[in-house]
Amino acid sequence: MTNLQELISVIVCTYNQQNTIGRTLDSILSQECHLPFEIIIGEDCSTDNTLAICKQYEQKHPNVIRVIANPSNKGFVRNYFDCLRACKGKYIADCAGDDFWIDNRKLEDESIILEKDPNIGIVHTDWLRYNEDTKKLSFPGKAQNTQTKVDGRSLLTAILTPDSRPAIHLCTSLFRNKWIQKAMQQYPQFFDPQAYQCEDVQIAFFLAHMGNVAWINKPTLAYSCGKHTISNPDSEEKQFLFWANATKLSYDLAQSFNLKDTQLDIFFQARIHKLLMHAFRSGKPSLRTKAIKMQQEMKIDNNRQIRFSKILLFPGIWQVMRSFRSIIKSTKTQN
Repeated sequence: MTNLQELISVIVCTYNQQNTIGRTLDSILSQECHLPFEIIIGEDCSTDNTLAICKQYEQKHPNVIRVIANPSNKGFVRNYFDCLRACKGKYIADCAGDDFWIDNRKLEDESIILEKDPNIGIVHTDWLRYNEDTKKLSFPGKAQNTQTKVDGRSLLTAILTPDSRPAIHLCTSLFRNKWIQKAMQQYPQFFDPQAYQCEDVQIAFFLAHMGNVAWINKPTLAYSCGKHTISNPDSEEKQFLFWANATKLSYDLAQSFNLKDTQLDIFFQARIHKLLMHAFRSGKPSLRTKAIKMQQEMKIDNNRQIRFSKILLFPGIWQVMRSFRSIIKSTKTQN
């Protein structure tokens, strides 16, 4: 992309979020920044009133908001990458349609850092969890890196091995449009929505690989929890498929860039165990087969947890343990 404008593009992907999209947009519109910003809303053919609400905001703020109303549902990742390609600004931020920013100077503080140091590709901040049921904010745990500025390559393993909190939460970030467009041109296979069902890991990875990463030690995002999302689906099979795909992305990036690390080995063993346990709870032998095949293809060694989960998945033991688990769940429900 050439001729990027002196502004910030904020991506908002949304689908069936009529109860939260207004909150998200209000939090962005309240930003106090010396640079102008545009809001690119990727409305993914919702079946509720989300599109109507987005259109109302567009009518109120025609010089700021652009609604891209998809005629059919693209899925989150394709929707996100299409919005990214539509961005006109030299810097990009994003906020999911159920999250919201809690610091009015987020864009200001981050853009100042990027403008002062051309070697920084992405700035990110701390964040808080927001429970939609209790309406309370909570701390997600200690950040993996709290240095003001680091060589991004020192974070690559951490980015590929997210635990309860990612090394870089993309919805807290501001990053250079030109850098990520270059990565998408050089490594298009990692930005294929048919191959990978997440967008944040590869974006953070390539930006860190290309330059320095800056950190602001304050929370700017309320991350919505307590509902079903792309990374928190509502069935064991869907969870299996999501985590299998995310694991493959991390593995493929590590292989492509020849990253070898004990932390990576431990992480992939934990993910295989996780997949086997999702297969166990689903009751579907096909998922067990997929998990074992994935372990073999990735050449992941067995450990105690993997061996134990495989024992649980022996047909006779599997039936008994699932029956026992159902009895325990039933008893808890009755109590």
